Amino acid sequence: MSFLKKRAAVEPEITTGTEQDVSEVMKKYDRESNTRVWEGTPRTVIRLLMAFFSVFSIYTTLCVTTQLEVRLSIFLGSILVMGYLNFPMFKHHVRPNTMPWYDVVLMVLGSGSFFYFAANADRLIKMDYAVMKDPMLMVLGAVGLLVLVELCRRSVGIPILCVVGALLVYTFTQIRPERIIYELFYTTKGVMNTPINVCAKYIVVFIIFGAFLERTGISRFFINLANSVAGASAGGPAKVAVISSALCGMVSGSSVGNTVTTGSVTIPMMKETGYRAEFAGAVEAAASTGGQIMPPIMGAAAFLMAEYMGVSYTTVALTAILPAVLYFAGIYIAVHLEAKKLGLKGIPREQLPKFSQLMKRIYLLAPLVVLVVLVSTNYKTMQSSAALAIAVAIIVGLLNPDERLNFTKVIDALEAGAKGTITVAVACAMAGIVAGCITSTGLASKLITAIVSVSGGHMIVALVLTMICCIILGMGVPTTANYCIMAATCAPILTDPAIGVTLMAAHFFVFYFGIVADITPPVALAAYAGSAIAKADPMKTGVNATKLAIAAFIVPYIFAMNPQMLLVDVDSTFQVVQIVISSLLGLFGVAAALNGFLYRHIPMLLRLVLAGAGLAMMIPGALTDVMGLVIMGAIILFQRASAKSLGEELSAEADN
Repeated sequence: MSFLKKRAAVEPEITTGTEQDVSEVMKKYDRESNTRVWEGTPRTVIRLLMAFFSVFSIYTTLCVTTQLEVRLSIFLGSILVMGYLNFPMFKHHVRPNTMPWYDVVLMVLGSGSFFYFAANADRLIKMDYAVMKDPMLMVLGAVGLLVLVELCRRSVGIPILCVVGALLVYTFTQIRPERIIYELFYTTKGVMNTPINVCAKYIVVFIIFGAFLERTGISRFFINLANSVAGASAGGPAKVAVISSALCGMVSGSSVGNTVTTGSVTIPMMKETGYRAEFAGAVEAAASTGGQIMPPIMGAAAFLMAEYMGVSYTTVALTAILPAVLYFAGIYIAVHLEAKKLGLKGIPREQLPKFSQLMKRIYLLAPLVVLVVLVSTNYKTMQSSAALAIAVAIIVGLLNPDERLNFTKVIDALEAGAKGTITVAVACAMAGIVAGCITSTGLASKLITAIVSVSGGHMIVALVLTMICCIILGMGVPTTANYCIMAATCAPILTDPAIGVTLMAAHFFVFYFGIVADITPPVALAAYAGSAIAKADPMKTGVNATKLAIAAFIVPYIFAMNPQMLLVDVDSTFQVVQIVISSLLGLFGVAAALNGFLYRHIPMLLRLVLAGAGLAMMIPGALTDVMGLVIMGAIILFQRASAKSLGEELSAEADN
């Protein structure tokens, strides 16, 4: 990026963000980066194998109409082969062109179990449970499940296995072991449940699309665009982090990956501008985590949400727009107020990319535009739309002179798509096990009864308890699996008639609080990744990220109690405009109260009043809007007059 080179020429010392730093951070916080090292011919063979899987996945999702169990068994068997070829047992077990014999055995046995089921699906599906108690078939199912669980430990992590393990132990105390194996392996109530079906049908194509989009140079374009728009304003680099993370998050499926990708550029810039290290890391982590709630992809969870709620993908994407805008607006306001409080400046305009020059690369957005238009108009199915968008991305990549696409990059994209699918598919399979255990044991109804009993039927108490459950269950869990777990365990609690939250609001509520687990201590992986790049204290970074993402902790409560925030049951365009404007103004009040600065320091009592006024404006309704606006206006005017008076006094003292 030319503007960074100019900065380096003037001020050569940037303390963090080198390629080695980024690699170390990814290996520490992102399990997808802890992979085997293949070189030479083995590397070429595995690359081609994974590229073939991506092509095969696109073909099957578009053209193949075989039995569901056959398709999903082949998909999971292929995932196990690629998973064990890529992920070692432990981080330090990484030597070039080395794969221990026991990993080969696990790979063959695990994938063989699923491939055997696929080859004999017609016969096995017709068998009832009594026949399926055959010891050989039970061993086959148990081996397939255990090998899948081990791959989850390697590629996804321990937190989700804690949830799966606890549920399996509980299920084994309620149901016979052979019955559990039968339902989890041989039916669509377990690993082949809704999550993995959606993954194989939709998500894999969108992951491949994202891999191709990255190789067109769109991430660099987004960062340059953000610099051009906001880089010169007060505290510009922090605003660049917010905008670029929002844009990159539209196509990213990982909070940690987004944090490291854009953070390696923005965090050193923020520190250089004058932001504290923990604040710089927190800004990037909070903004990158918000990318998971940003349409159109929403970390691939949007497709699962549509499936679970029985609505169209377009409905989910449109519903998500306002909460996502409020989330990023809250962070943007917070960094602006922090910059004003610290007296920080922006980047000199002569060091920034020219907007007119960037517009010559506007064609890089064509794949996204094609995808959104095709999906929103229902002209094509979601998977067909993604496939066409991939074709457009390839054309765009061929036209970009800075990062021109070639055959090697095409193979890279197909390989990256397959690799990205491994963790998502494994996580979705684990989510299927979670759903299967809950369904088999009737645990969902017991949880609902317990929460309703504790809350006494009061919605706000039930929301708080559900929020705590979501944050705990979401710790260290990828976006897609995160939502699947929340949809199976927590959403039914809120939709119970005794609580009364609408279906759409309940699913968005649990999705949001599952996502913010990535920045909520003690297991705040995105915040910890940001702190590693910023060389800051991880816990302080997590606390700062939580404060910056305050909208994610407020907005869900508002739309749960009043679905109009999600633009549900809204009667007119005027009402939509009113909700949007009042919500943004209210968010400004809450952010200012948390920051403690407007024109000057805000006393604690006024901060509390300002926060209350902001919350009132965020609650849809004319009365609360007027009350909040009057109180906020009075405080802002008082602050301005007070700051002006103080400035005049200081000026007079200086003259004397």
